[in-house]
Amino acid sequence: MSVPEHKAWVAWSSGKDSLWALHVARRYPDLNVTGLLTTVTEPYHRVSMHAVREELLEAQAASLGLPLHRVYIPAPCSDEEYGTAMRRALDVAQEQGVTRMVFGDLYLEDVRAYREQRLVGTGIDPVFPLWNSNTGELAWEMIAGGVRAYLTCLDPRVMPKEMAGRPFDASFLDALPAGIDACGERGEFHTFTWDGPGFSQPVPVTVGETVERDGFVFTDLVTTG
Repeated sequence: MSVPEHKAWVAWSSGKDSLWALHVARRYPDLNVTGLLTTVTEPYHRVSMHAVREELLEAQAASLGLPLHRVYIPAPCSDEEYGTAMRRALDVAQEQGVTRMVFGDLYLEDVRAYREQRLVGTGIDPVFPLWNSNTGELAWEMIAGGVRAYLTCLDPRVMPKEMAGRPFDASFLDALPAGIDACGERGEFHTFTWDGPGFSQPVPVTVGETVERDGFVFTDLVTTG
């Protein structure tokens, strides 16, 4: 059996797309996934945008058996501050021999271009294992494949507030308003995955308080372990 050629980290949001990207990337014969890279908003100790508590992020990584590498950013965070923090993380990746970064992006060309530009000159190449997937089909594939997740954030301009905190499951997909991407690729919603492919055990979690802040609706998830 040949040894994988490239060490890889996964850009880890804590949500369903990054888990499925990890799941698919682990099938690549030339990739050896050796870590997760996550942006954490330092004052709140939560995953940026997804608003997931840091202890839940840690529980995910432990269940997946992968080291967690955190990029701490301030709030608010300028592009320059973000770039500086990310460069420090990429320096660590280079020191560890990482030559690939796996992303769960699906079809937004501007987002992909931004990721690619950030890696120019680092010796690390991007990998997009879910690129150009049919997101309607992909959402059902994730659920059938064992992905278990809750909505942690949604945009109330395009989705009912009452959908915050719901499980990402068949009933959720059936209830999605017309025009909403089934994977939330345009920022309609974000998730936290508590079980799925690669987890050694589920992350014990329960749905907490829902609040509206900065134009978005956030649902807190609390560990029950």
